[in-house]
Amino acid sequence: MNKIAFFTLGCKVNTYESNALMNLFTAEGFEIVDETQIADVYIINTCSVTNSADSKSRKMINRAIKLNPEAVICVMGCYTQTNPESLKIEGIDLILGNGNKSRAVELVKEKLNNRDSKKVEILDILSTIDYEKLEATSFDHTRAFVKIEDGCDNFCSYCIIPFARGPVRSKQKDEVLAELSKIADMGYKEVVLAGIHTGRYTSGKNYKLSDLLKDIIMFIPKLERIRLSSIEINEIDDDILELMSKSKIIADHLHLPLQSGNDTILELMNRRYDTEFFLNKVNQIRNIRPNISITTDVIVGFPYETDELFNQTKEFIEKINFSELHVFPYSMRKNTLAANMPQVDGNVKKERVKILLELSDKLKNNYYNRFINEKMDIIIEAKYNEKCIVGHASNYMKIIVFGDSSLIGKLVNVEILTINGDIAVGKTI
Repeated sequence: MNKIAFFTLGCKVNTYESNALMNLFTAEGFEIVDETQIADVYIINTCSVTNSADSKSRKMINRAIKLNPEAVICVMGCYTQTNPESLKIEGIDLILGNGNKSRAVELVKEKLNNRDSKKVEILDILSTIDYEKLEATSFDHTRAFVKIEDGCDNFCSYCIIPFARGPVRSKQKDEVLAELSKIADMGYKEVVLAGIHTGRYTSGKNYKLSDLLKDIIMFIPKLERIRLSSIEINEIDDDILELMSKSKIIADHLHLPLQSGNDTILELMNRRYDTEFFLNKVNQIRNIRPNISITTDVIVGFPYETDELFNQTKEFIEKINFSELHVFPYSMRKNTLAANMPQVDGNVKKERVKILLELSDKLKNNYYNRFINEKMDIIIEAKYNEKCIVGHASNYMKIIVFGDSSLIGKLVNVEILTINGDIAVGKTI
């Protein structure tokens, strides 16, 4: 039996696709082993959202080659799609882009029998219109992920992802519902709907994300919680707001990428909203869900961002009062409009990242402390230590309580007692 190991970088979509490939390889008789072990095959599922992601992808490739120089090395994903010319690395046997990862099993089996030459199969992703059918049937945690969409058409001026993932394509609703039904029957209480541009989900004429959410709530009653991985602010429409007001199954957490709190920078970024729109929509959401956790992404050091414009972003973040920030220094990506704009000094970017990360810690601590003495439902995910177990609430607060592993996978009501850093401590009720 051939052993195979996976290195997965980047987003939840990559994680889902790696899980789906693990299922396919297992069905063909392969044994899945940990990425630190000696294997006959290594799959490196790469990311290319930033220069740092490119660097990590190359490191993972070299690590796999060093682990077993005789193994079949298959590199796939966003880095291969956008930088195939940089993969002239001795030891790589297979290079796949996006949109045809499902061919990995067939091509790896061929390579195990014939190692004569490197094989490269990269689609013209910008012309790809078909959704690649991949389905994960097992997951590492008590929270399941389902990919419902691929691709992005926004072409924000800083972003390489449309060139890596291609145009928007969606999984048909019947396939999504069938997959979710299996997941619910397996005992999963929570599912995360993932995509590159999740809010652009469609299935047939006039069927959109809010319709899918309605059908999940109606037809998959075993699910206790539906979580959206990320969604653009201008795609939270009235139908989604109405669903959030009526159904507690939709998680009390939204990740809404802001990127900048200054209208000049937002326009240069080719973002499709301004700060007034963002603020008004957040107020609408909080009128429906007063205690909702709203997290965000912020890019600092974007071209033309002066100290004054950065400070306006910081002030807007404080005005919105996010519960946590994911902060990134601007990373110049080839083929994007922003690559041709005047660049901000690297040390300035580092300092701005530091300022916003400190602000994020403060915002998160303030948000968590609001819930001391409050009661919340959490889904137990794992043992925390010998005496405690840990899970997440609907608003994605991480909470530990006394208990044993028999509660893993179950919905438990707890009372929050104290906050310890970024973890809440509670007791079961």
